[in-house]
Amino acid sequence: MARSRARPLRALATANARYWPTVAAHVQRELRSWQAPTEAIPDPELRALALEKLQHERFNAEVAATLATLAPRPHRPAVTQAIVALELLFDYLDGRTEQLTVEPLQQTQRLYEPFIAAVVAEENARIGSAEHDAPADWGYLTQLSARTRSIFAQLPAAANVQQAAAGSAARCAQGQARLHTAANTREDGQLEAWARESATGSGLEWREYLAGCASSVLAVHALIAAGAEEDTSVQDARAIDAAYLAIAAVITILDSVVDQPADQARGQAGFITLYEPGELPGRMRTLTREALARAYEAPHGEHHAMTLAGVAAYYTTHPGARQPEARPVVQAVRRELTPTIWPALAVLRGWRAAKHTRALTRRSRRAVGINSSHGDKP
Repeated sequence: MARSRARPLRALATANARYWPTVAAHVQRELRSWQAPTEAIPDPELRALALEKLQHERFNAEVAATLATLAPRPHRPAVTQAIVALELLFDYLDGRTEQLTVEPLQQTQRLYEPFIAAVVAEENARIGSAEHDAPADWGYLTQLSARTRSIFAQLPAAANVQQAAAGSAARCAQGQARLHTAANTREDGQLEAWARESATGSGLEWREYLAGCASSVLAVHALIAAGAEEDTSVQDARAIDAAYLAIAAVITILDSVVDQPADQARGQAGFITLYEPGELPGRMRTLTREALARAYEAPHGEHHAMTLAGVAAYYTTHPGARQPEARPVVQAVRRELTPTIWPALAVLRGWRAAKHTRALTRRSRRAVGINSSHGDKP
């Protein structure tokens, strides 16, 4: 048991020791480099969306870049740049495709072409959009895609991980396209039919497979990092992909669990509505156990287990996790990850407490400023 506690703690310490001196600055530099291309999007609404994603969802890129700590030091800056560009592309497409109401499936699949092309060989990067009918943000999408693709192609083991990475990206694109289509049209027949057929051989039940697809950008990030190691084999890439399919499923479902109150307030059906009442805690126990087992079967298993624990800690310390409906799921996930999750829980609880304190301080300062501007009136 003591050894089990030490493994994720050691992985967390190693990742932090590498992240701050060799990754963090490259993340910020890469994010800044996309300010001008974002501002160059000609459509004002799409430009505003892209700027919002760039400015307010930076945390996603910062977290995704922790996987770059697995890359050998000489390749770490390039891997970081590729991961950040791909995450920006994914986050923007996630918001962009939520707005589609006319032929949403076809349009979403088309918009995701640059995302899939980001991790395939240059000669196979087919992005089928003629200039005369290209969306206004097509230049931005293809720039992000080309940035990732050019870096990925130069990594020493790119050829060995390319097939798995392309499969992960295509899976992610289909999951996103079909989930958004179901949400926009209220017709989910295509969603279940596709997921049931595609889940064959994955080792996951169709809803968990669908959830894993929706967040499979994380699998692509992990495979980009794996491409930086010369001895990464095709079999290694498959093991990493399988691990992150299950880890991504945990992410999607926990995200839906903590967002349930907000989804209900907006009149939206979250992902967890695919489950019968009372069914989810048992399903999440099985899924989390599977994800942890797959993590340890992949190269650098301790790091992948730490990533799973970090994700679980992030969501299970979220304010939405305190809702009565969420508690059985939270308990189920934490139980399956004990003791792996303990270091991550300690870090996330401290981070959330500090964040809460800063928010209270800002509100207090604003209140003092408002009172001061009105003189000494009671």
